[in-house]
Amino acid sequence: MGWILVLLAAISEIIGVVGLRFYSQEKNIRNLLIYLGGFGMSFMLLYASFNYLQLSIAYVVWVGIGTVGAVLVNIIFFGESKNLTRIISIIAIIIGVAGLKAVS
Repeated sequence: MGWILVLLAAISEIIGVVGLRFYSQEKNIRNLLIYLGGFGMSFMLLYASFNYLQLSIAYVVWVGIGTVGAVLVNIIFFGESKNLTRIISIIAIIIGVAGLKAVS
């Protein structure tokens, strides 16, 4: 259950990042709700995951998934650069998160 909560928290964080991007471009109530709702739900789900997982592991996995997800969403949907250094960095984050999950 803890890992499901962390995954849902990371997905919510990605939604919050998308909302933040939309809100920075056009300040309206819909974009504000996506931004605040995504981050708010993310923190609530992450907090709930602490009942099942160690805080240090849950937090690092949440940050890793959220970071990779946010970068990929911005590359795919918003035209950010996809140079080799970024791709290698994403792979390094994935390997690190997978390694932490494997030892927990």
